[in-house]
Amino acid sequence: MRQNECVSFTSSPELDQIRPVLADAAELARAALIDSAEGGVGEYLGVTAEDRSAATHRFRAELQGYRGWQWAVVVAAPEDADVATISEIVLLPGPDALVAPAWLPWDERIRPGDLGPGDLLPPRQQDPRLVPGYVATGDPAVDDVALELGLGRTQVPSREERLDAAERWHDGDFGPGSEMAKAAPSTCGLCGFFLPIAGSLSAAFGVCGNEYSADGRVVHVEYGCGAHSDTELPTGAGSPQFDPYDDAALEVVATPPAPEAATPDAEPGAITPEAESEALVDAAEQDDRSTD
Repeated sequence: MRQNECVSFTSSPELDQIRPVLADAAELARAALIDSAEGGVGEYLGVTAEDRSAATHRFRAELQGYRGWQWAVVVAAPEDADVATISEIVLLPGPDALVAPAWLPWDERIRPGDLGPGDLLPPRQQDPRLVPGYVATGDPAVDDVALELGLGRTQVPSREERLDAAERWHDGDFGPGSEMAKAAPSTCGLCGFFLPIAGSLSAAFGVCGNEYSADGRVVHVEYGCGAHSDTELPTGAGSPQFDPYDDAALEVVATPPAPEAATPDAEPGAITPEAESEALVDAAEQDDRSTD
């Protein structure tokens, strides 16, 4: 038994008429499946012609984990034959079968963010992102200039890689089309925190040096944010330097305690409450006598 691509349900126009010796071999095909001890032979699904001497009978495969798959039994009969013979038995996915995705090499499965600590990711063979770099000569007068220009490495970015990087950065979160850039008061190209990069991409990209914004990220010159170096707060914004004074608030002041009343043991010359009361009574009697 072998597995192949999905089952074809159509025949070419010249094979629409299947020879009876091939078309009538359905039971022969079922018996061959049962004898193969593969199991899971379901209902008969039909027959299609392969050529004038061969046809394929299909049966539903009732195997666990093979939903939608089919048994395909190829029968053959030469032009002068009166009996068909079994040519091949295969298990094939049908139109609604659950199949694994097409296999991809590892270098095509890698995605940004897959690289972790300790992982090794060598470049692909003949990687189009890289081209041979400058080979050092040993002459400091030449090599120092070469290193300054970025030519002292074994490989350097190719033109295609630089264009791809520029497109990613332009269309990314720190490009001119992002929501942050659309709401910004100015652009990175005019910001004091903008650090231009070297090389052919220096006209369009740089690195943000503002720790409160896109710190350490490559940003487009037309990107911007609210932390631009020329940003000014609107008049009246911010917190006051001093707390406001509320002249309508009540001020609570502590009052001194009331003087204590004199006692019989008071000092000589001190007026007691009893003496004060008697003096008031005497003054009232004198007023009455003078009136009479």
